[in-house]
Amino acid sequence: MSNPSSNTSTFIDQAEAIILKNLANEQFGVSELADATNMSRSNLLRKIKKQTKLSASQFIRQVRLKEAMDLLKEGSWTVSEISYQVGFGSTSYFIKCFREHYGYPPGEVGKDTVAIEEKKAETSFLKQYRWPVIAAACAGVLLVSFLLLNKEDAVENTVGKPEIEKSIAVLPFKNESADSTNLYFVNGLMESALNNLQKIEDLRVVSRTSVEKYRKTDKGVPAIAKELNVNYLVEGSGQRVGNQVLLNVQLIDASTDTPIWVEQYNREVEDVFSLQNDVAKKIADAIEAVVTPAELEQIEKKPTENLVAYDYYLRALDPYYSRTPEGLEKAILLFEKAIEQDPEFALAYANIAISYYLLEMSQAEKQYTEKINNYADKALLYDSKSAESLVAKAFYYIQTKEYELALPHLNKALEYNPNSSLAVQILADFYFRMMPNTNKYLEYALKGVQLNVASDSVTQSYTYLQLSNALMFSGFVDEALKYINLSLDYNAENYFSPYVRASILFAKDGNVERTRNLMLEEWKKDTTRLDILQNVGQFYYIEEDYDSAYFYFEKFVKAREANDLNINLQENVKIATVYKKIGLDTKAEKIFNDFTEYCAADKSPYRSVNLVWKYAYEGNIDEAIEQLRIFSEAENYIYWFLLIENDPLIQPLKNHPEFDGIMQKIKDSFWENHAQLKTSLEEKGLI
Repeated sequence: MSNPSSNTSTFIDQAEAIILKNLANEQFGVSELADATNMSRSNLLRKIKKQTKLSASQFIRQVRLKEAMDLLKEGSWTVSEISYQVGFGSTSYFIKCFREHYGYPPGEVGKDTVAIEEKKAETSFLKQYRWPVIAAACAGVLLVSFLLLNKEDAVENTVGKPEIEKSIAVLPFKNESADSTNLYFVNGLMESALNNLQKIEDLRVVSRTSVEKYRKTDKGVPAIAKELNVNYLVEGSGQRVGNQVLLNVQLIDASTDTPIWVEQYNREVEDVFSLQNDVAKKIADAIEAVVTPAELEQIEKKPTENLVAYDYYLRALDPYYSRTPEGLEKAILLFEKAIEQDPEFALAYANIAISYYLLEMSQAEKQYTEKINNYADKALLYDSKSAESLVAKAFYYIQTKEYELALPHLNKALEYNPNSSLAVQILADFYFRMMPNTNKYLEYALKGVQLNVASDSVTQSYTYLQLSNALMFSGFVDEALKYINLSLDYNAENYFSPYVRASILFAKDGNVERTRNLMLEEWKKDTTRLDILQNVGQFYYIEEDYDSAYFYFEKFVKAREANDLNINLQENVKIATVYKKIGLDTKAEKIFNDFTEYCAADKSPYRSVNLVWKYAYEGNIDEAIEQLRIFSEAENYIYWFLLIENDPLIQPLKNHPEFDGIMQKIKDSFWENHAQLKTSLEEKGLI
């Protein structure tokens, strides 16, 4: 039997050896360590956290600092030389991390170690017992009594104290200028502060859309922080006067409603980038957020050297974030003017590509595909480490349905900007529709809710809708019902929520008639809803009411053909069954042939279960059972596949001696994955 502690030690030793092998490479971070250990990033984070109580980035930094200590003791190199040898691109950041880890700066290593340790102990003592020491100047005997009596209390107060989550929201900055046209510039300062903070993995930074509703509000800090579910708020006000930028910024601890950092800036416009960087770094320092060298590099990166280009860029942001067709078209023109001034302005290229994608995202006919590709390529050419550049290229691959190529771009975007709500939203949708994975779908849907908090009612409603759907897919039925109800509370007119709620209620109690009637109510509100039309037909099919099923399926098929839509082809086998049952054999054969072609081209994780239906329709029971067995080996799948034994096509399979055992394995595997997923999400603080 293996020794668990031995396995733990082996993994940590291996990880440490890999880090040491790449010690001088400052770009070697969490993603690189995950690749080197042949683990997913999430599994690596979880395993390191469980075994060392450190985040993966903290673990890597600790290994670097231990090696730095050994090199310093040798006395052969300067502090600056060693900082680069152990992978710190910034000597000042190395000194800061070293001091935090060991309690004294690296320059003191090699001096009288005993003196250093005594100094360290003295400093620690004075910090902990500052007031008793002062009192001791008057009464030394009282100090001794105090220390003896309060020793246990002091330990309790310092050891068991929970760590406060480093969650933050940057509220819209106020324009103090009498000139309202300066508002875009002040908004740009807020936007830059937000973007820089979002690049720090140790922070949770809520999205721009979450804070926009507080632009004109009388609510106090505690109320806003509670609604946004954050512990810190950033407030700012500023103006541009000629060539001067005046900015007041304060960081507020929401629990006490008191500022913990305040700064007034008076800089020339030429210094606007250093001002923005300074704001982000000082906020991070104030709440003791860990900023890695790679993150610091991202923060300090100038978007452009051309201030006229930057001015056009700032003017484009408000219409760009409106996400309306008119706003996006206006933004594209302004971003193009920015590029005219600076042909290497990566952010402008990226935002144009994203704008073009959003303009025709829901349209069947695509006319901007090559523009998206060209602008995305330019963005990557001038800044390959920009989250926006990577998202832009991912959109191109999504547009061309090259999903395998889109995924690494999205993952890399999230690495460079861990708080990118856009990347998180895309990844949630990606794992829902494009490359189905119920675990990842739920993980990113939960992250989306954390980043998009207290948005406008419509946005919040759809955010909760997505989360509810993801919860349902993974078997969290009660939680799904809770969030779908919240979705409707925020916006009773939400187009999809009533339909999803009906499905969740069906999962909860299996009441077919009630669910079908709820869906019919929704369909009658809008008879163009093909998604509901197909589902109503399916419920009649489950009840083996084939005449009623035909009525709705036939409407669905005609509408699909009339609009030249390739939707819900996986349901064709059920439609073919209904046609065959009522004697429409020719129609049934055509529909089934379409389903066969769909199965042949299917590359989804659900190909085997689709083949179960195909072989069942053909009466090939053994082949159907074999495909069901293959499906039972799948790692994760949606909750609805637990109910396939209720499907009329599946009934003949129940007589096969292996059927019950395979179905039980499918159910056991689903609920085992459900339990593991719940544990994983709890460890990540997502539920």
